[in-house]
Amino acid sequence: MITALSIENYALIEKLSVNFSSGFTVITGETGAGKSILLGALGLVLGNRADLSALKNSNEKCVIEAHFSIASYQLQDFFTVHD
Repeated sequence: MITALSIENYALIEKLSVNFSSGFTVITGETGAGKSILLGALGLVLGNRADLSALKNSNEKCVIEAHFSIASYQLQDFFTVHD
C-alpha cells in the first residue's frame, strides 16, 4: 500500500508531499486542480516512461518518490533470497 508520495519539479508542481493514511483515500478537485498530475507522477514511480516536456524547470532535475508499506505482504524471504 502506498503511504506517501513526494514530487519535485514535475508539471505544475514545484514541490509537494502527500501522506496517505491507511484505508481508502479519495482525491477530488476541480478541473485543473492537479489530480492527473499526481497520477502521472505515481505512474513514473511504477515504471512509466518519462517525458522531458513534463518538467516544470528543465534546468533542474525531477524527483518523484513513493513510500510503500509492504509489511503485510510477507516478502522478507523474497528480499533475503534476492539480496
